[in-house]
Amino acid sequence: MPTADEVRSPIPSAEDGERIAGLIVELQAKGLKINTEFERRPGGAGPSDAGMIWIEGTPLTVPVDADFVANTPFTLEAEDVGFGIYNDGTRVASAAPSNRPTYYDMTTADGTPYWHIALMHLDSLASTVLQTCAYWGNDDQCKFCGIGVSLDSGSTIKVKRPEHLAEVAVAAKQYDGALDVTLTTGSTYGRDRGALYVGKCAKAVKDASGLPVEIQFEPPEDLSVIDKVHDMGADSLGIHVETFDPAVLERIAPPKARTGIERYFEAWEHAVKRFGEGQVTTYVILGMGEDPELTIAGCKRAIDIGVYPFIVPLRPVPGSLMADVTPPTSEYTDRIARQVAPYLVERGLTADKVLAGCARCQACSPLGAIEQSLQLSSASGRKLIPVSGA
Repeated sequence: MPTADEVRSPIPSAEDGERIAGLIVELQAKGLKINTEFERRPGGAGPSDAGMIWIEGTPLTVPVDADFVANTPFTLEAEDVGFGIYNDGTRVASAAPSNRPTYYDMTTADGTPYWHIALMHLDSLASTVLQTCAYWGNDDQCKFCGIGVSLDSGSTIKVKRPEHLAEVAVAAKQYDGALDVTLTTGSTYGRDRGALYVGKCAKAVKDASGLPVEIQFEPPEDLSVIDKVHDMGADSLGIHVETFDPAVLERIAPPKARTGIERYFEAWEHAVKRFGEGQVTTYVILGMGEDPELTIAGCKRAIDIGVYPFIVPLRPVPGSLMADVTPPTSEYTDRIARQVAPYLVERGLTADKVLAGCARCQACSPLGAIEQSLQLSSASGRKLIPVSGA
């Protein structure tokens, strides 16, 4: 199978971008049956239940093991040369499943498997550096989260050390073509919410590998923590509100609701001043019962201050409190994404400018493909694609 840097390629035309974006939305809503050998990531923190593939050069994580996938019309089939995605038996795209990373067979000097420290998500290396959270296992637990699931399964370790993360990053770059690193954490009770430890890990990784790094944490009590982690060398920052609907936030993520959406905007504004426009991101999860209009308005407000709202359909995590929820319909995700993507393009905050992290990778969202289609349409003098639901 081809390596990541041999597979990822720009979308060649606006028409191809439209087709690929539409297929991504459908696959993330309905899942993909696998009828060939396949590298997958079952369970755990995101991207969970993840089949990792390239669709004609575009990265994608897709549900492959969830119960609802039994009803999908989409299958991945081996062909005489390569692989194809089929919809009810009709071939709709070529595909390249992700290889098992070479570094997964390596261990640290103390015998810890590298893949227990960090995982490859297509061409991006990622790790939860503190695999515990102050909110896990109590009334504050975020209902979509699976941070404790991976730890209980024995597939990871509780605390990743900076020197080990650096060691794995060097190997992932050398053997598997990693292009960037994403470091996240469960929240701590400390005033910095674990940010300073993630920043320390980012510095070690960047010093050793030279790869751009995104770090992710909750808004710290003292916003000067953001300055400190920036000075440690992180390139991008994720502070994830998850939803702009306060009623949903209170129901799904009580600690985030107590922080309050306005505090997220304060943290983002501070962060943009240090990291720059487009290098600060937030997850926006669709399919948790949110008001679509509040969601679109919140995304546009974030974009106006230089924040990239990374829109993703809910990916239910096996073992989480939302394990039995199904993703939103493709029509729902498509409608919201197509009202946000043109605004991102207009503001120049597109995924191709993000240095590191989930918004750089784009495998869990249709936004990147829609943005490329819009940009290609504009460059060719064509009218931008219609905005669904507008």
